[in-house]
Amino acid sequence: MRKGIYVLPNLITLSSMFAGFYSIIASLNSNYETAAWAIMIASVFDVLDGWVARMTHTATRFGIEIDSLSDVISFGVAPGVLVYTWTLSSFGRVGWLGSFFLVACAALRLARFNVQMGGAEKKHFTGLPTPAAAILIAATVVAYDNIIEILEHLKLVWLAGAVGKDYWVLAMTFVLAGLMVSNITYHSIKEANLKERRPFGLLVVIAAFLAVVAYHPALVLFLVSVSYVAVGIAEALYKLTRRRKPAAA
Repeated sequence: MRKGIYVLPNLITLSSMFAGFYSIIASLNSNYETAAWAIMIASVFDVLDGWVARMTHTATRFGIEIDSLSDVISFGVAPGVLVYTWTLSSFGRVGWLGSFFLVACAALRLARFNVQMGGAEKKHFTGLPTPAAAILIAATVVAYDNIIEILEHLKLVWLAGAVGKDYWVLAMTFVLAGLMVSNITYHSIKEANLKERRPFGLLVVIAAFLAVVAYHPALVLFLVSVSYVAVGIAEALYKLTRRRKPAAA
């Protein structure tokens, strides 16, 4: 500490923390969509600070610790307050206990990540990453009206009525909290080597995806978040069935 700290990566980390804190303020003022977008902005800064630290070789223990504290605020407390003020407050004690469970599991997930850093979590995540859980909650808030409209357009009135209830949001909160502290592995951006040559068509697919995101960002982010969570669960179930078959044989 006497030698000083690197300003750039830590400034980006503080920007992520600021966005998370702003999300909390917006949630308390019932500006739920603003709070949700603030969480997503915090996730962008969270990715950037790691990339900048690695590219500039400015990664330090201080940076790792302040990043974890920022993540607890932006991807633990902020989504917990958002989901409580948006929906779970109607459940009374169960609602705020569910929100606290989400925050607690996010903190435990980050603590385990710091312990396993450089080992099991070098190229993949053990448990659902806290930013992914927070983004799914935020995306659910901003895409909620669009989901209802789509279900009604598809004549799925009964399903639209089910989505209109608060119980599935409560269930989602507990499921996401449990996934964060589970042993299910999730893919990391580090697994993709961007330095290698790729087919030209991949760049076209990425451009098309960005165009779709720009056309309907809320709904696309929701679908991508749900898919990321579902893929991890599906892979875990597939590995479990493969282990059981040799045992049965």
